[in-house]
Amino acid sequence: MGDRLTTDEVLAMVPQQDPFRFIDEIVELDPDHIVARHTFSPDADFYRGHFPGNPITPGVILIETAAQASVVAFGIYLYALETSREDVGKLLTIFTDCNVDFSGAVRPGDRVQTTGRVRFFRRKKLRADFEMALDDGTIVCSGELSGMGVPR
Repeated sequence: MGDRLTTDEVLAMVPQQDPFRFIDEIVELDPDHIVARHTFSPDADFYRGHFPGNPITPGVILIETAAQASVVAFGIYLYALETSREDVGKLLTIFTDCNVDFSGAVRPGDRVQTTGRVRFFRRKKLRADFEMALDDGTIVCSGELSGMGVPR
């Protein structure tokens, strides 16, 4: 049996850092699901060109946000349950593929909540279903993401 990490421990182990970290907090975490939140700063550089006068968060950034929660952070937690904190530190979780349906826009200053649910986790590979919603409950994207742990 491995180690059960807290939400703060998992967040501290996520390798992406500012300005490319898109998880502010993990609000729920267990072997079946994760719920994480992020608020998009109106000062983020990508808004300058996407689109001037009517900025929206690029879809690739939304995919990265979902992957950081549903694959990277969730994968850290699940791998620690099988092994240990120390073994998690020897791996880097990378995003491998996705199937995403976009259904809304995320504007500067919006907070999103990503919920990821494990589809399968084996041999350091995680596939998760996810849904991303605004604070008012509007779903902005959903789909399936995969990632795997590779040696650092």
